Amino acid sequence: MTALFTAFGLAGAAGLNAYIPLMTVAVLGRLGVIQLAAPYDEITKTWALIVIGLFLVVEVAVDKIPGIDHVNDIVQSFVRPAAGAVLFGASTGAIESIPAWVSIVCGLLIALSVHATKAAARPAVNATTLGVGAPVVSVIEDVVSTVTSITAVLLPYLVLLCLLAMVIGLVWLWRKKRVRSRVP
Repeated sequence: MTALFTAFGLAGAAGLNAYIPLMTVAVLGRLGVIQLAAPYDEITKTWALIVIGLFLVVEVAVDKIPGIDHVNDIVQSFVRPAAGAVLFGASTGAIESIPAWVSIVCGLLIALSVHATKAAARPAVNATTLGVGAPVVSVIEDVVSTVTSITAVLLPYLVLLCLLAMVIGLVWLWRKKRVRSRVP
């Protein structure tokens, strides 16, 4: 059961930044903290760590630049869901009751929905803050992706609590907005 919480957490984190959860899993796998089944264990190899690291550095830098971040989000529309699919599949690989294709589709959809929300909100942030908010929001996204990735692997039950807190927060914001729209 914990593998499912890990899978959901990693796929969601991949929707914010594809390379942070990949690097987290790769490093923890390399250190022997977690065991990855083949073919997912390939990301623990030195060459894979270097490639993921290079992409991570580019992603972190480019995502802080207003305007360029939008181009990055377009490119990442393919990468982040793919990373989510791989991470979900890697996390649930040991669960025999879940077919591999279901794991891959779940990871893809989770990462895609998080990414779509992020990509839709970013232009509004850039426009309303004249670009000043882009680096701030990007750093927050990177921190959330990092904390979620580590939590998903080491404390998977906290992912459920975080998800519950997020849903409660979104409902609260929605109700607050609805109340404001009624007041003349």
